[in-house]
Amino acid sequence: MDKILVLNSGSSSLKYQLFNVDGDKYEAVAKGLAERIGIDGSFVSIKIGDGDKVIKEVALASHQEAIKEVFDLLLQGPLTSLKELSGVGHRIVHGGEYFDRSVLVTDEVIDRIAELCTLAPLHNPAALLGIKAVKSLLPDVPQVVAFDTAFHQTMQPEAYMYALPKEQYTKYKIRRYGAHGTSHQFVAREANKLIGNPEHSKIITCHIGNGASITAVKDGKCMDTSMGFTPLAGVVMGTRSGDVDPFVPLYIMKSQNKTIEEVDNLLNKQSGMFGLCGYSDNRDVETRYFAGEHDAIVAMQVYCYSIVKYIGAYTASMGGVDAIVFTGGVGENGSEVRKLVCERLAFMGIELDEEANKLRGKTVEISKPGSKVRVFVIPTNEELVIAQDTKKLI
Repeated sequence: MDKILVLNSGSSSLKYQLFNVDGDKYEAVAKGLAERIGIDGSFVSIKIGDGDKVIKEVALASHQEAIKEVFDLLLQGPLTSLKELSGVGHRIVHGGEYFDRSVLVTDEVIDRIAELCTLAPLHNPAALLGIKAVKSLLPDVPQVVAFDTAFHQTMQPEAYMYALPKEQYTKYKIRRYGAHGTSHQFVAREANKLIGNPEHSKIITCHIGNGASITAVKDGKCMDTSMGFTPLAGVVMGTRSGDVDPFVPLYIMKSQNKTIEEVDNLLNKQSGMFGLCGYSDNRDVETRYFAGEHDAIVAMQVYCYSIVKYIGAYTASMGGVDAIVFTGGVGENGSEVRKLVCERLAFMGIELDEEANKLRGKTVEISKPGSKVRVFVIPTNEELVIAQDTKKLI
């Protein structure tokens, strides 16, 4: 039996999940996180199987110390020795045009990821810290990197090129890259199993959480995706604006005398649902929406309308759609968002099963039998995909 550890390194956090792998069976036996790395009040946690979460307050000055603490927790139950680890898989946000699949970690791969830090300045440097920490602590254990952008590398130039001077692409690599690729890949694959036509399918996957993206998947491959050069583009999100007129940031800078950093913060952290109604968590927005608060109603309408527009556009680009999939925190649990979106798509022949739609966090078909377009809720499992890729490559 192999034991695969999956790590997701943030700038001040580290999520992890340990899998026991027996043939084609993957069992998540432990998971947890290290929070506030390099900040006062740091801690690590672990949840083994169905047991209670255990939290340990400890000073974490670096990612290497965080990983040491994670190893210590794992050695108190799921592992008897670190030598049991067969491999470690890492989530990397940006792989640019270099990576269209998961790869084994080499010095060259590390250098490439470092080059791409300019395209993902919050995420890639943190992931590198995680890779280097594991390499230092477990030099003989193979590591694998899985990229959020890899699944989207099947897009054609018509989908990924921006209408800018060509030098902006050839010299500065400005193009559509997308994100959430591992999630879109997983749920599209699961949807193909449910509809039973993986070779000739047209699926639109909606990863909707605090960050959100919509992807057109034809015959198992990504045709287009809503996030762009950065994860700021596309549909409205929790605190991110989504698509805006490209001149708006310039106008704000000129008319309000704001710096690049201030506008960056405005678009990424002060906009979206938060900017419209003061709340970024969909549960808070829903509560106020049902209470009849005007700003929450407008926010919900803008939010759902942006999703509907992308689904409509991708239906046109693929020449039809067989199934729509909701996933991510809101996609899996936001029954009202799903209802509002599906109601606006009724013209496509979608018939919503109101009772099925009340279910949260489970794989379920929420369209009625006979609906021309089938609609599913499929919980995402990016860690499982990374574990599977790690197992395959080691």
